[in-house]
Amino acid sequence: MRKKVIAGNWKMNMLPNEAIQMINDLEPLVKGTENEVILCVPYIDIFYATLNAQNTNIKIGAQNMHFEEKGAYTGEISGQMLKSVGVDYVIIGHSERRQYFMETDEIVNKKVKSAFKYGLLPIVCVGETLEQRESGNAYDIITNQTEKALDGLEISQIENTIIAYEPVWAIGTGKTATSEDANDAIKEIRKKIGGKYGQDTAERVIILYGGSMKPTNAKELLEMSDIDGGLIGGASLLADDFSKIVNYNK
Repeated sequence: MRKKVIAGNWKMNMLPNEAIQMINDLEPLVKGTENEVILCVPYIDIFYATLNAQNTNIKIGAQNMHFEEKGAYTGEISGQMLKSVGVDYVIIGHSERRQYFMETDEIVNKKVKSAFKYGLLPIVCVGETLEQRESGNAYDIITNQTEKALDGLEISQIENTIIAYEPVWAIGTGKTATSEDANDAIKEIRKKIGGKYGQDTAERVIILYGGSMKPTNAKELLEMSDIDGGLIGGASLLADDFSKIVNYNK
Protein backbone atom coordinates (compact mmCIF):
# COMPACT_ATOMS: atom_id res chain seq x y z
CA MET A 1 0.00 0.00 0.00
CA ARG A 2 1.58 3.27 -1.13
CA LYS A 3 1.52 6.09 1.40
CA LYS A 4 0.00 9.44 0.53
CA VAL A 5 2.48 12.29 0.14
CA ILE A 6 1.43 15.93 0.29
CA ALA A 7 4.28 18.21 -0.77
CA GLY A 8 4.13 21.99 -0.81
CA ASN A 9 6.13 23.98 -3.35
CA TRP A 10 6.48 27.54 -2.10
CA LYS A 11 8.24 28.65 -5.29
CA MET A 12 9.70 32.18 -4.88
CA ASN A 13 7.64 33.07 -1.83
CA MET A 14 8.12 33.39 1.94
CA LEU A 15 10.80 35.34 3.80
CA PRO A 16 12.45 33.52 6.73
CA ASN A 17 10.15 35.07 9.33
CA GLU A 18 7.13 34.04 7.23
CA ALA A 19 8.48 30.52 6.88
CA ILE A 20 8.92 30.21 10.64
CA GLN A 21 5.37 31.44 11.25
CA MET A 22 3.93 29.13 8.60
CA ILE A 23 5.56 26.04 10.09
CA ASN A 24 4.51 27.04 13.61
CA ASP A 25 0.92 27.45 12.39
CA LEU A 26 0.94 24.25 10.35
CA GLU A 27 2.49 21.88 12.87
CA PRO A 28 -0.51 21.44 15.19
CA LEU A 29 -2.89 21.17 12.23
CA VAL A 30 -1.10 18.19 10.66
CA LYS A 31 0.29 16.57 13.78
CA GLY A 32 -1.98 13.53 13.70
CA THR A 33 -1.92 12.76 9.99
CA GLU A 34 -0.80 9.42 8.60
CA ASN A 35 0.24 11.15 5.38
CA GLU A 36 3.76 12.36 4.57
CA VAL A 37 4.02 16.16 4.84
CA ILE A 38 6.76 17.97 2.89
CA LEU A 39 7.48 21.66 2.41
CA CYS A 40 9.84 22.57 -0.44
CA VAL A 41 11.09 26.02 0.42
CA PRO A 42 13.38 28.70 -1.08
CA TYR A 43 17.09 28.36 -0.29
CA ILE A 44 17.13 31.25 2.19
CA ASP A 45 14.37 29.57 4.24
CA ILE A 46 15.95 26.12 4.48
CA PHE A 47 17.97 26.69 7.66
CA TYR A 48 15.02 28.24 9.51
CA ALA A 49 12.56 25.67 8.17
CA THR A 50 14.63 22.64 9.15
CA LEU A 51 15.25 24.13 12.58
CA ASN A 52 11.56 24.82 13.21
CA ALA A 53 10.43 21.49 11.75
CA GLN A 54 12.62 19.50 14.13
CA ASN A 55 10.60 17.12 16.29
CA THR A 56 7.59 17.49 13.99
CA ASN A 57 6.26 15.29 11.18
CA ILE A 58 7.01 18.02 8.60
CA LYS A 59 9.86 17.21 6.23
CA ILE A 60 11.78 19.95 4.41
CA GLY A 61 12.72 19.88 0.75
CA ALA A 62 14.45 22.18 -1.72
CA GLN A 63 13.09 23.31 -5.08
CA ASN A 64 16.17 22.66 -7.20
CA MET A 65 19.82 21.60 -7.07
CA HIS A 66 22.87 21.38 -9.32
CA PHE A 67 24.13 17.99 -10.41
CA GLU A 68 27.77 18.73 -9.53
CA GLU A 69 29.14 18.48 -6.00
CA LYS A 70 31.01 21.79 -6.17
CA GLY A 71 32.73 24.10 -8.63
CA ALA A 72 32.46 27.33 -10.57
CA TYR A 73 28.66 27.40 -10.82
CA THR A 74 27.76 30.85 -9.55
CA GLY A 75 24.37 30.97 -7.86
CA GLU A 76 23.92 27.20 -7.70
CA ILE A 77 23.47 24.82 -4.75
CA SER A 78 24.70 21.23 -4.64
CA GLY A 79 23.03 18.16 -3.21
CA GLN A 80 25.81 17.88 -0.67
CA MET A 81 25.05 21.42 0.53
CA LEU A 82 21.34 20.65 0.85
CA LYS A 83 21.97 17.48 2.81
CA SER A 84 24.33 19.29 5.17
CA VAL A 85 21.50 21.57 6.37
CA GLY A 86 18.96 18.81 6.91
CA VAL A 87 17.06 18.69 3.62
CA ASP A 88 15.30 15.39 2.86
CA TYR A 89 13.69 15.99 -0.54
CA VAL A 90 14.37 18.03 -3.66
CA ILE A 91 12.11 18.96 -6.57
CA ILE A 92 13.76 18.27 -9.91
CA GLY A 93 12.61 19.23 -13.39
CA HIS A 94 9.66 21.41 -12.50
CA SER A 95 8.04 22.82 -15.64
CA GLU A 96 9.11 26.31 -14.64
CA ARG A 97 12.73 25.14 -14.54
CA ARG A 98 12.31 23.49 -17.91
CA GLN A 99 10.60 26.52 -19.42
CA TYR A 100 12.51 29.46 -17.94
CA PHE A 101 15.92 27.89 -17.38
CA MET A 102 16.02 25.51 -20.35
CA GLU A 103 16.47 22.36 -18.29
CA THR A 104 16.50 19.30 -20.52
CA ASP A 105 15.58 15.70 -19.78
CA GLU A 106 19.31 14.93 -19.69
CA ILE A 107 19.95 17.60 -17.04
CA VAL A 108 17.01 16.29 -15.03
CA ASN A 109 18.50 12.78 -15.13
CA LYS A 110 21.88 14.05 -13.94
CA LYS A 111 20.21 15.86 -11.05
CA VAL A 112 18.22 12.78 -10.04
CA LYS A 113 21.40 10.69 -9.91
CA SER A 114 23.17 13.38 -7.90
CA ALA A 115 20.25 13.62 -5.46
CA PHE A 116 20.54 9.92 -4.65
CA LYS A 117 24.32 10.22 -4.36
CA TYR A 118 23.88 12.67 -1.49
CA GLY A 119 20.97 10.94 0.22
CA LEU A 120 18.17 13.16 -1.06
CA LEU A 121 14.86 11.84 -2.35
CA PRO A 122 13.93 13.43 -5.69
CA ILE A 123 10.46 14.65 -6.60
CA VAL A 124 10.64 14.55 -10.40
CA CYS A 125 8.12 16.66 -12.31
CA VAL A 126 6.71 15.64 -15.69
CA GLY A 127 3.89 17.22 -17.65
CA GLU A 128 2.56 18.35 -21.00
CA THR A 129 1.71 21.79 -22.35
CA LEU A 130 -1.77 22.66 -23.59
CA GLU A 131 -0.54 22.47 -27.19
CA GLN A 132 0.88 18.98 -26.62
CA ARG A 133 -2.33 17.89 -24.93
CA GLU A 134 -4.52 19.16 -27.75
CA SER A 135 -2.32 17.47 -30.35
CA GLY A 136 -2.92 14.12 -28.65
CA ASN A 137 0.71 13.65 -27.56
CA ALA A 138 0.27 14.11 -23.82
CA TYR A 139 0.92 10.50 -22.82
CA ASP A 140 3.96 10.23 -25.08
CA ILE A 141 5.41 13.40 -23.59
CA ILE A 142 4.97 12.46 -19.95
CA THR A 143 6.07 8.84 -20.29
CA ASN A 144 9.13 9.87 -22.28
CA GLN A 145 10.06 12.45 -19.62
CA THR A 146 9.65 9.78 -16.96
CA GLU A 147 11.74 7.23 -18.82
CA LYS A 148 14.59 9.69 -19.36
CA ALA A 149 14.53 10.88 -15.74
CA LEU A 150 14.90 7.31 -14.47
CA ASP A 151 17.53 6.21 -16.98
CA GLY A 152 20.49 4.47 -15.38
CA LEU A 153 19.05 4.26 -11.87
CA GLU A 154 19.08 1.15 -9.73
CA ILE A 155 15.71 -0.46 -9.01
CA SER A 156 15.89 0.61 -5.36
CA GLN A 157 16.43 4.20 -6.48
CA ILE A 158 13.52 4.07 -8.92
CA GLU A 159 11.27 2.79 -6.15
CA ASN A 160 12.30 5.75 -3.99
CA THR A 161 11.77 8.36 -6.71
CA ILE A 162 8.58 10.38 -6.38
CA ILE A 163 7.07 11.37 -9.72
CA ALA A 164 4.86 14.45 -9.86
CA TYR A 165 2.54 14.66 -12.85
CA GLU A 166 1.85 18.34 -13.44
CA PRO A 167 0.02 19.28 -16.62
CA VAL A 168 1.72 22.57 -17.46
CA TRP A 169 -1.57 24.16 -18.52
CA ALA A 170 -2.99 23.60 -15.02
CA ILE A 171 -0.14 25.12 -12.96
CA GLY A 172 -1.12 28.40 -11.37
CA THR A 173 -4.01 28.88 -13.79
CA GLY A 174 -6.84 27.69 -11.58
CA LYS A 175 -7.56 25.00 -14.17
CA THR A 176 -7.44 21.41 -13.04
CA ALA A 177 -7.50 18.19 -14.98
CA THR A 178 -10.58 16.15 -14.09
CA SER A 179 -9.87 13.51 -11.48
CA GLU A 180 -10.32 10.84 -14.16
CA ASP A 181 -7.95 12.58 -16.58
CA ALA A 182 -5.30 13.00 -13.88
CA ASN A 183 -5.67 9.40 -12.77
CA ASP A 184 -5.48 8.09 -16.35
CA ALA A 185 -2.28 10.05 -17.01
CA ILE A 186 -0.70 8.71 -13.83
CA LYS A 187 -1.74 5.19 -14.82
CA GLU A 188 0.15 5.67 -18.09
CA ILE A 189 3.26 6.74 -16.20
CA ARG A 190 2.99 3.71 -13.93
CA LYS A 191 2.42 1.46 -16.95
CA LYS A 192 5.59 2.83 -18.56
CA ILE A 193 7.61 2.14 -15.42
CA GLY A 194 6.12 -1.34 -15.16
CA GLY A 195 6.93 -2.14 -18.77
CA LYS A 196 10.59 -1.29 -18.30
CA TYR A 197 11.31 -2.16 -14.67
CA GLY A 198 8.58 -4.63 -13.72
CA GLN A 199 5.12 -4.31 -12.22
CA ASP A 200 6.32 -4.74 -8.64
CA THR A 201 8.57 -1.70 -9.05
CA ALA A 202 5.80 0.32 -10.69
CA GLU A 203 3.45 -0.44 -7.82
CA ARG A 204 5.97 0.92 -5.32
CA VAL A 205 6.58 4.25 -7.07
CA ILE A 206 4.69 7.16 -5.53
CA ILE A 207 3.13 9.41 -8.18
CA LEU A 208 1.64 12.76 -7.22
CA TYR A 209 -0.72 15.08 -9.05
CA GLY A 210 0.10 18.77 -9.21
CA GLY A 211 -1.85 21.47 -10.95
CA SER A 212 -4.09 23.74 -8.86
CA MET A 213 -4.93 21.16 -6.21
CA LYS A 214 -6.75 22.90 -3.38
CA PRO A 215 -8.98 22.04 -0.42
CA THR A 216 -12.13 22.00 -2.56
CA ASN A 217 -10.89 19.36 -5.03
CA ALA A 218 -8.24 17.49 -3.02
CA LYS A 219 -10.46 14.71 -1.69
CA GLU A 220 -11.85 13.81 -5.12
CA LEU A 221 -8.35 13.72 -6.65
CA LEU A 222 -6.65 11.92 -3.77
CA GLU A 223 -9.23 9.15 -3.62
CA MET A 224 -8.50 8.07 -7.20
CA SER A 225 -6.82 4.68 -7.59
CA ASP A 226 -3.39 5.81 -8.78
CA ILE A 227 -2.98 9.33 -7.38
CA ASP A 228 -0.67 9.01 -4.38
CA GLY A 229 -0.66 12.62 -3.24
CA GLY A 230 -0.19 16.14 -4.45
CA LEU A 231 2.48 18.69 -5.25
CA ILE A 232 0.78 21.84 -4.04
CA GLY A 233 1.63 25.38 -5.15
CA GLY A 234 -0.50 28.31 -4.01
CA ALA A 235 -2.46 26.40 -1.38
CA SER A 236 0.79 25.45 0.39
CA LEU A 237 1.38 29.08 1.36
CA LEU A 238 -1.54 29.08 3.79
CA ALA A 239 -1.42 26.77 6.80
CA ASP A 240 -5.18 26.31 6.92
CA ASP A 241 -5.54 25.46 3.21
CA PHE A 242 -2.53 23.17 3.15
CA SER A 243 -3.61 21.32 6.29
CA LYS A 244 -7.03 20.66 4.78
CA ILE A 245 -5.37 18.95 1.84
CA VAL A 246 -3.10 16.95 4.16
CA ASN A 247 -6.13 15.94 6.21
CA TYR A 248 -8.40 15.24 3.23
CA ASN A 249 -9.15 11.75 4.59
CA LYS A 250 -10.28 12.85 8.04
